[in-house]
Amino acid sequence: MRPSTRVLAAVAASALLAAGCSRAATSTSTPASTGTSTASPAQSAAETSAAGDFGTLKNVCHGGSATGQTDQGVTSSSIKAGVLTDVGFTKDPQLENAAKAFTSWCNAAGGIDGRKLVTDIHDTQLLQVVPAMTSACGSDFVLAGGSAALDGLSVATRLKCLLPDFDEQPTMAQNAGSALQVAPVTFNYTYSGYTGYYDWLLSKYPGSAKHVAVVTAQSVITEVDTKMVSATIQADGGSAATVISFPETGVANWTPYAESIKSKGIKGFVFYGTPQELAALEQALDNIGYQPDWIDTNTDNYTAGFIQIDGKALTQQHNYAPLNGVYPVEKAAANPAVEQIVSLLKQYAPGQPVSLQVLQAFSAWLIFAVSAESCGADLTRSCVYQAALKQTAWTGGGITAPVDMATPLAAPDCFDIEQATPAGWEAAPFDPNNGVYRCGEPALKLGSGYPAPLQLSTVGKTLADLK
Repeated sequence: MRPSTRVLAAVAASALLAAGCSRAATSTSTPASTGTSTASPAQSAAETSAAGDFGTLKNVCHGGSATGQTDQGVTSSSIKAGVLTDVGFTKDPQLENAAKAFTSWCNAAGGIDGRKLVTDIHDTQLLQVVPAMTSACGSDFVLAGGSAALDGLSVATRLKCLLPDFDEQPTMAQNAGSALQVAPVTFNYTYSGYTGYYDWLLSKYPGSAKHVAVVTAQSVITEVDTKMVSATIQADGGSAATVISFPETGVANWTPYAESIKSKGIKGFVFYGTPQELAALEQALDNIGYQPDWIDTNTDNYTAGFIQIDGKALTQQHNYAPLNGVYPVEKAAANPAVEQIVSLLKQYAPGQPVSLQVLQAFSAWLIFAVSAESCGADLTRSCVYQAALKQTAWTGGGITAPVDMATPLAAPDCFDIEQATPAGWEAAPFDPNNGVYRCGEPALKLGSGYPAPLQLSTVGKTLADLK
């Protein structure tokens, strides 16, 4: 599911806390604040062909003569943008890689009207999200291209200091669709983001509709997403999902879980766990000769790494992942914006993967840059946020299906589905009707029982306070 990458990290953290220790205390993370990366002398083809263009977006970054200390984090020469990340805990530098590549590219093209972008990395170490946000409140102009597993805990802190957030991917319900937030994909807990996806799965495998499960670590953290999945499957004609839980501290032997799936007659299941855990479960299913109709790997496992470790199980099990309107990485050569991201990662983070998270981070950076550029010399938080809301069909230059930035609590409209094969990820036969996407996804309002996203009124503020 959409928030799985952060949910899994949070599940792991709760396991550590239950054991009476905190990995954050012994982390060897990067410093909390770093200066901007500089461009390589040898520019890539993506930079030299049209220095400030990105995909279909023209003149995003360029030189100029903007001057003045117009807001916190803005000087005549620079703009400081904070990046929230759990890298100290996860050891996953994807958001740092995206920030380095984007800002290096933009600065090489001249910056934002001549002001250079400076990244301010705030490592939450997973559990220190409120102190990280407090640090950002004290120094940054905005947040851009970041995300955190426990982001819902720091929303009030961000709103109190009126810090706009160009979020790569909101995670917790309290943050998804919260005030002063702009995100490159439509995801919230007002509407389900998976009605079209599960409708397709249950139509392709009609015998699975009444035999669905969610296989998940034992944690309150995944309860909200399990509830949303079950409600969506029921709305699409299936039954309430059976929940099969495993210890959040890990599993040494997956055979009993494979046998439970078989004995319960489960024909399709959603998995909340790491790629290593899912691969081990699938291999256990192979060993007992059981093949469900489908397995929803969720976006967490939409990686080349999952293909490598799942091995022979890919020939036996049917794995699918919903991309929620983000362009498939493996089709980069057919998409100038995604191809440009691949080129920039090779240049500024060689050997690092281009993932769904990286694509979304680039789109978040781009919406910030385009909005800031439109403000000219008089760059303020109010101007950049209001400018972003004018983008009612944002694609990040071709990275995603159109998103209305002015309506964060809208129902998602477009989706795409990937399937895992021994040769890699490829598009599933889901009948796209708009390029690589299927649009016109039926809206499913989730109703009560989900935490509401925090608004400015929660902290005694109004939009008029944003200057």
